[in-house]
Amino acid sequence: MAMNERVSPTMHALPDGEAEIALVVRLPWEDVARLGQEAGRLATQTQRPVTLDEAVSHRLRSRPAAATHAKPAEPTTVSTLPRLTGSA
Repeated sequence: MAMNERVSPTMHALPDGEAEIALVVRLPWEDVARLGQEAGRLATQTQRPVTLDEAVSHRLRSRPAAATHAKPAEPTTVSTLPRLTGSA
């Protein structure tokens, strides 16, 4: 298999009813630092050590449903409105 071939990640069912998917994600160091801060906040709340994996999972679960859209709605402009014909 070549390095650039896409492979579907394996999904595992967990006993607690969740699923686990292992992914490799390339992130800028700034994002890794933010995840570290998130892990620190979560560790403070739970009074135990927290991994970056757990911080990512927590962050994904705690996002509001409205923020999960892949593409924001495009604003309507005058040029995209239907043209009116006839008289009022």
